[in-house]
Amino acid sequence: MELFPAAVFNPSKASRPRTARAPAAGGAIERLPFTVRRVETEADLLKAVRIRHAAYARHVPDFARSLAQPEAADYDADTIVLLAESKLDGTPIGSTRIRTNLYRPLGVEESIVLPDWLQGKRLVEATRLGIDEGRVGRMVKIALVKACFMYCEDNAIDYSVATGRPPVDKQYQQLMFVDVFPEEGLVPLRHVGNIPHRVMAFEIATFQQRWAEARHPMLNFFFNTHHPDIDIGPAAPPPSLALPGRIATPAARSRSELAFA
Repeated sequence: MELFPAAVFNPSKASRPRTARAPAAGGAIERLPFTVRRVETEADLLKAVRIRHAAYARHVPDFARSLAQPEAADYDADTIVLLAESKLDGTPIGSTRIRTNLYRPLGVEESIVLPDWLQGKRLVEATRLGIDEGRVGRMVKIALVKACFMYCEDNAIDYSVATGRPPVDKQYQQLMFVDVFPEEGLVPLRHVGNIPHRVMAFEIATFQQRWAEARHPMLNFFFNTHHPDIDIGPAAPPPSLALPGRIATPAARSRSELAFA
């Protein structure tokens, strides 16, 4: 069973899948031992749920019990799920779910009011990140993050908003996310079981510039290396940001052909 309209996931030959951008002249092409792609079928989603549940069960077992089956949010029109699979045997080794604020507030906004500098901006929020514990796990996580940033750039997103519980929050800090509430510390969040999280944000427009100035160790992986195994699907013109409180109709959602949320 397809989760999303065929127009989104089965582009014509004239609309090719959106793979990791080609590097600048002289850049490298790197093959990964896994693929990253968007969930398209119920079987895909069940793979993502399996790795999601296993990852959360290792760290927050009580909350993980609510993640054993697909969630309603997995089927939302403004949401996609990314799935990483081993090339060796097709087993799921990573997943994340991403949603925009183009039709409604982000999940984190159920618990907090974003500051003025994020109001009226095009935002994405990635949740339900789950990675296999194997040796390739760190690479899978970075590849999923790269896929998320590719979507942000394709869809004119202003900021990526992330929430992380300790010690996961340190990983976002290493990516140069900044605190949304630097004076408040950890905030209990309803959409993640009221577990206290650090709320952070990352400006997309200055992404490459800031990483280059900081000589970030992942700069080459993100900007100077082409990864054909990262495929986020066809690029689509981003819809206009919905007015506060306005929910887009199903027809409007279908026309938008969102690739990431």
